[in-house]
Amino acid sequence: MDSDADWTRQRRQAIAGHAAALEAGRAAEAREAAALIDEFVRRAGERGLTPGTLQARTFDGRATYRTHVRGWYLKSNRSVAVGEDGEYYVLTVPASLRARFAGADLTPSRPRLIVGAGGGDGETVPLKQLLDQRLEAGVSWP
Repeated sequence: MDSDADWTRQRRQAIAGHAAALEAGRAAEAREAAALIDEFVRRAGERGLTPGTLQARTFDGRATYRTHVRGWYLKSNRSVAVGEDGEYYVLTVPASLRARFAGADLTPSRPRLIVGAGGGDGETVPLKQLLDQRLEAGVSWP
């Protein structure tokens, strides 16, 4: 019986250690991505790229709501953006009658170095590439 209890305790410790290491890696990745975003916001300001009011799409894609966040879209499908506040936003929200009239509330997401990683749709792009493309497009963004 003692060996079963020991095995269970060791297994729990191993799982906790793995989870802690995974979280530490994600936090480090988020810090690196946040630095890229801060640099983008600074450079966008220097280039005179005016942030616009962002819109968010419902999860089912049927409706679009305005938001209270200003920023720059990073993808032409307007699914992700950087706010003028230096936060990273995934622009999907639940359908809501309130949002239709008052606007949708956005919560910043933890940025990743690879946009779309783990999303399941197979479309992944390095964050740095999206930020650079957006800067290069200037005011003529689609």
